Amino acid sequence: MKRVRGYKTELDLNNAQRTACLKHAGAARFAYNWGLRRYQQEYASLHRTPSAISLHKELNALKKTDFPWMYDVSKCAMQEAFRDLEKAFKHFFGKCQLRKMGQWKGKLGYPKFKTKKKGLGSFRLTGTIHVTDKAVQLPRLGKVRLKEKGKKKYIPTSGIKILSATVSEQAGHWYVSVQVEEEVSDALAASGQAMGVDFGIKALATCSDGTTIENPKVLRNHLKKLKRLGRQHSRKTKGGKNRKKAVRKLACLHARIAHIRSDALHKATAQIVAKTKPCQERPACIVIEDLNVAGMLKNRKLSRAIADVGFAELRRQLEYKASLAGSASKVVSRWYPSSKTCSNCEWVDEEQTLADRVFLCQECGLVLDRDLNAAFNLAAMA
Repeated sequence: MKRVRGYKTELDLNNAQRTACLKHAGAARFAYNWGLRRYQQEYASLHRTPSAISLHKELNALKKTDFPWMYDVSKCAMQEAFRDLEKAFKHFFGKCQLRKMGQWKGKLGYPKFKTKKKGLGSFRLTGTIHVTDKAVQLPRLGKVRLKEKGKKKYIPTSGIKILSATVSEQAGHWYVSVQVEEEVSDALAASGQAMGVDFGIKALATCSDGTTIENPKVLRNHLKKLKRLGRQHSRKTKGGKNRKKAVRKLACLHARIAHIRSDALHKATAQIVAKTKPCQERPACIVIEDLNVAGMLKNRKLSRAIADVGFAELRRQLEYKASLAGSASKVVSRWYPSSKTCSNCEWVDEEQTLADRVFLCQECGLVLDRDLNAAFNLAAMA
């Protein structure tokens, strides 16, 4: 079967390529903001929304007289920005319809203007894109070297169809995400025992097979340095060069925290799924709990620790990696008392609190770690 997948890695740009990327990102941001103004004007006067194609034609007509600098960048940067804007309005109007029917209670997500204050942004390129072990060939940018290269291939180079390439910036580093369509064989159905996975703060995940994955607690470990850099940034004069340096240092630390957390989540989910094992050992079904993260974040004492874990990303990765490995995934209702129920006799401890880390059954006398007991109960729900 065919599968669409993205591969992201860092670029090693020279000064000329860095300038070209800045121009492309600025052109994409300008096109998005220009298209958003046209959307607002046309909807206010004619009560209709223009399409991405009509916006691109209108901008092309003005390019020669009003925006000659656009000839220095690829047309794909503006074209894809208009497509993103069209998709954003489609999602916005779809949520409006759901709210009228009473099926949506969250934010509607009206598209906002983009600004450099929140990052230089990104741009997407289509057309002729070639990938090698050491570089990627992009339209108008030419051959761009990859930061990570060698024997290990970070982006597949054969047996794929390249759809697009998105170049983005984060804390002074530039990355490329190549979207490819590849032919993959169906994974063999796993036939091992069902596994329950209990997410937590002290341990990132506790599995019913006895595996415990520690939580790196990356934000807590970097909080002291983060506060210090935040104070240094607030004390610098606005508009000065030292303030820009402080912003760069603070952004680098935030990016490092995000990268460490992402790396920990990917390693944890890969260890749980264990696609490298034969199908007889991989779990046939992985059972997790539907956590009410929004409600958990209202606990002022634990909100920072809960947000530091990334439960939503952990669940997303576990579900798609399980499907790729031939394992089924099941989500148990959030109202099921997995931590309070005895995994041996199903007695429920109604007086159990969050501070009780050991489960003690008063019926059968079972003494077990609280998280491991919850994992056993989740595995039984398979």
